[in-house]
Amino acid sequence: MIGLLKTPGILNKRTWILSVFYFVIGIFYILLPVIPSSIPHLAVKALIIPILIGLFRAFVKNGTVMSHWLMTAALIFSWAGDVALGITTHPEAMFMLGLICFLLTHIFYFIVFFLTPGKNLSFKKFLSSLIPLLIYGLFLLYILYDELGGMRIPVMLYTFFILAMVAGAINRVEKVNRTSYYLVLTGALLFLSSDSILAINKFSHPFALASPLIMFTYITGQYLIVMGYIFGTKAYGLSSEPE
Repeated sequence: MIGLLKTPGILNKRTWILSVFYFVIGIFYILLPVIPSSIPHLAVKALIIPILIGLFRAFVKNGTVMSHWLMTAALIFSWAGDVALGITTHPEAMFMLGLICFLLTHIFYFIVFFLTPGKNLSFKKFLSSLIPLLIYGLFLLYILYDELGGMRIPVMLYTFFILAMVAGAINRVEKVNRTSYYLVLTGALLFLSSDSILAINKFSHPFALASPLIMFTYITGQYLIVMGYIFGTKAYGLSSEPE
């Protein structure tokens, strides 16, 4: 673990600067509702993911690697989802657009995770790892179901794909180094937590701290997924597919 954290070319000055900038902007956005500021919230929110894209593309310059482009696409659709959810006019249409953008994000992440070269989990191990996810997904839908109305099918479909994304992260366990595996899995679980809080707050039980919790788990989860992927590609001095 320590050796991987010292991998040349990863935790360099540029990484630290972009990482700090990413979290500073993210935390500033979270605090905007409680601090005096005339800065438009959407303008700040729209800066967060582009910083992460810049950090990611600084490490994956091989234009022929499909998974690099799928990761980039996932981040671009995340940015589009952030912008859509930040637009206050036509809120229901913007929420649906944001849902579609993040659905595509999860699909791209799922593909990347399952395309990672190496040995997949055995069917028995994979199935056993899915049981907690399925229980969680069914429980979440049970809480939300009566309140979803016309959004039932979209939310059920979205739930399926975000759980599939987490399952894909679990399936990397024998394909990548420990650092990459745990960073990506933790990021995927935080992304799931963020979307779960958003759904509960919007459709079932609104609560005061929902917005900061949604954003904190989201920006941290996205960062860990990206850094985990980078560690999977760079731990051996490579700039191609994860090992």
